[in-house]
Parts: sequence; structure tokens; C-alpha cells
Amino acid sequence: MKKPLILVSNDDGITSLGIRHLVETMKQLGEVIVVAPDSPQSGMGHAITIGNTLRLDQTDIYGPEVKAYKCSGTPADCVKLAKHHILKDNKPDLIVSGINHGSNTSISVLYSGTMSAAIEGAIEGTPSIGFSLCDYGHDADFSHTLHYVKAIAAQVLKTGLPKHTTLNVNFPPKRNEPLKGVKICRQAHARWQEEFDQRFDPNGRRYFWLAGNFVNFDKGEDNDEWAIANNYVSVVPCQFDLTAHHTISILNDEWEIEIE
Repeated sequence: MKKPLILVSNDDGITSLGIRHLVETMKQLGEVIVVAPDSPQSGMGHAITIGNTLRLDQTDIYGPEVKAYKCSGTPADCVKLAKHHILKDNKPDLIVSGINHGSNTSISVLYSGTMSAAIEGAIEGTPSIGFSLCDYGHDADFSHTLHYVKAIAAQVLKTGLPKHTTLNVNFPPKRNEPLKGVKICRQAHARWQEEFDQRFDPNGRRYFWLAGNFVNFDKGEDNDEWAIANNYVSVVPCQFDLTAHHTISILNDEWEIEIE
């Protein structure tokens, strides 16, 4: 039987440890092609390059058995270039992004380049998954995630996903006890409370440095933040249709717009 074709991308850059683990894991499931940024693109969200040139160069970073390309653009650019230029009519069976070095739970999904690569895949009608490890340490241990990465990807290859849906998968950091399993859950009601630290460069010119804290307002036990805190793998199905459908009827009933 023909092996499934799996496209791998990320936002931490093509040399990151997380994508190396993801490539090695996906090689156990199918034929792998990598298109990833040539430098870190964290926090880029779903940005695309429209005012600058895009560079795309093949690399042997993963050896002769894996065709890999480094791209000067964003994660969304990488998936677009893979589909429309590199693969053309050869549609991938699965797109996976990550493994991100840091959490993409809750509201972070909107800012995440990792998830934007996966969402771009869903826009193109391809089953897609974004994987993230909730550990920002330079020596983060990914080993406990790999069995689940393989199992979740294999499940999606087997059964597919609803059209235009992608999965946001987050792993707790490595702890003394094994992971308890997988929780299919919703996005937590939480957000960043930003602060901008005002500083001055050596020439006396003012600049700002984004800081702040992540605050979880959600007391439920069915969300991704609860799952991670309790040592579960969180799996949140996501869609790119941001329409607040329940508000349409409210606005139609309550609004009385008068044009003078």
C-alpha cells in the first residue's frame, strides 16, 4: 500500500528540537516532507508575506530520505508554498505542526504560528494537527509526548477529521508521574494581561518590551488548561470560522439602526 504523505511544519524554525522529534515520529507513519521557517516565527499568528520576497531553499538537514525546505516566510506561508508550489497536485494526507516549544492552550491559539500552520491546512481541506509542549525551558524533555503524537496522528490518518477542522494538542511538561491520558476538551476562558515595560536604548531612544501574566478565569474541568494542570494531554478541535452564530439572531432582534 502507498504510504500516506505527511507535511511537517512549525513556527520555531527548521532546526528546532521539537520539529526534529516530530519528523522522526512521522517517518514511522508515512512519507514525510518538511517545509518550515528558516528562523523562529513564534507569535506570528496567521500572518502571510505580501510585501516582501519569499525565499525557499532545499536542505538535507534531515538526511536523504526526507525532502526538506527552509522558507523565509511565516508558518502559513510554508503551508501555502508546500501546497501550491512544492506538492502542486500531490495533496498531503496529513499536515502536522510543531512540536512547539511552549504552550498554545486557550487564547494563545490565536497568536500561535504553530497552530496557524495547522489551520492553514484545514483551510485547504487537509486533516491537520498542531502539537505543543507546555515547557519553555531550553532543556525541555519531549520524550513523554512522542507516543501520543504518533497515536493521535495515526488516528487522524485512519478516521480523518470533519472538514475545515484542526486539532490543537498540548502536552504537560515532563513530570515524575506518567501522563494520565487524553482529554478531548474546549478552549479555556483565559487570556494574557499584558504590560509594556518602557526602556531606553544606549542612545536614549525609548522602546517597549512586552511582558505580562497569563490569567485563567475558567473554573471548569472540561477545558485545556484544566487538562494540562492535571497531567492530561489536551485535544481541542478548532475551526477558522469565527462567526458568533448565536449573536446573529440577537442583533437581528435588537438592533434598530437609523440612517439619517
